[in-house]
Amino acid sequence: MTTPFTHLDGAGRVRMVDVTEKAPTVRSATARGRVTCGPEVMSALRDGTTPKGDVFALARIAGIAGAKRTAELLPLAHIIGVHGAVVDVELADDGVELTATVRTADRTGVEMEALTAVSIAALSVVDMVKGIDKSVAIERVELVEKTGGKSGTWRRQ
Repeated sequence: MTTPFTHLDGAGRVRMVDVTEKAPTVRSATARGRVTCGPEVMSALRDGTTPKGDVFALARIAGIAGAKRTAELLPLAHIIGVHGAVVDVELADDGVELTATVRTADRTGVEMEALTAVSIAALSVVDMVKGIDKSVAIERVELVEKTGGKSGTWRRQ
């Protein structure tokens, strides 16, 4: 059996792609996501009165930690050097906007690291405010852009 899927071997079994022969190149990926919040949470975020402390600082730190631990969470992700990670957190009218950019000079891309960074940052926001309102929700975690590697640059329209 042959398969066009890179993570399946000739017999259709899951495998990790071998990137040994690939040359390291500079690569980056940016992802975004959102946590929707009700008025009570938004008020506490604006006033800095959330009971657990600085939600935005924790989200940034948690997101960076998530990017660095992606290979531990996703079985087929390669262990790569995360050479740069920035997580931006912005308050919107009805929620928290999260953006993560991850950079490397390695053999494979950092799309999963950027998506993991946003996901973990969003989960940390939920954890920090769930005591105020359990209806907060994570929405639309998505890749925005990736650069480098064989496929070059891709941007979401």
